[in-house]
Amino acid sequence: MKRKKFSKEFKAKVAVEALKGQRTVNELAQEFGVHVSQINRWKKELLESAPEVFGQNKEREAKRMEMEKDQLYRKVGQLQVEIDWLKKKFGHLS
Repeated sequence: MKRKKFSKEFKAKVAVEALKGQRTVNELAQEFGVHVSQINRWKKELLESAPEVFGQNKEREAKRMEMEKDQLYRKVGQLQVEIDWLKKKFGHLS
């Protein structure tokens, strides 16, 4: 017998229903055709991953800022090399 594979949307729907508490886990298991322990596991995973959902924007912003900083450092280095080359090439004019 093969295991059933559930989509992330389905798992989220079931876990949210379990968190609402309007129906028992047994009722949800019967309705969605999933074992009670599976619903409890998805509910636990949802609760554990909730802080990450709200922290993604900060992480994304920090990563973007780091990339921009690296790009600016590269540009400064390139300009410094060009200045040094111009000084060397046309140094006799100053």
